Amino acid sequence: MGRRFACAVGRGGIVPARAKREGDGATPAGTHRIVGMLYHPARLTPPADWALPTTHSDRWSDDSDDPDYNLMVRLPHRFSHERLQRPDPLYDLILITDWNWPQAEPGRGSAIFIHTWRSPRFPTAGCVGFARTDLLWIAARIRHRTRLIVKV
Repeated sequence: MGRRFACAVGRGGIVPARAKREGDGATPAGTHRIVGMLYHPARLTPPADWALPTTHSDRWSDDSDDPDYNLMVRLPHRFSHERLQRPDPLYDLILITDWNWPQAEPGRGSAIFIHTWRSPRFPTAGCVGFARTDLLWIAARIRHRTRLIVKV
């Protein structure tokens, strides 16, 4: 739509997809499909009619030994995982990419989300972060063929 937005990438920089590993803090280069949208219902109205609300029990598995690695899981969950409802606003709106999904290869990295940045260009753990107003603008306009393109 002709708009450009400032963003934040992983503290490990942008790496070729073949080099991405769990826990490296890097953002994988490539074209990534947007496959889901989650929002915190106590903080946002649905940003799109297909967005799903998160609950206090929702998590994302980041444990390579977990049979549900790189998938959304619910508590109780015995493997390592990340909370999808955080006390800060970073995950109030999450766009889920198809990085290493749906058939995750253990150790290749999990949860390359698009979410709100902590502050302008403050590094993420490997995700892509935007200012909240920009992310809301983007979320309202996502269509079936919308992609995140990360260039080296």
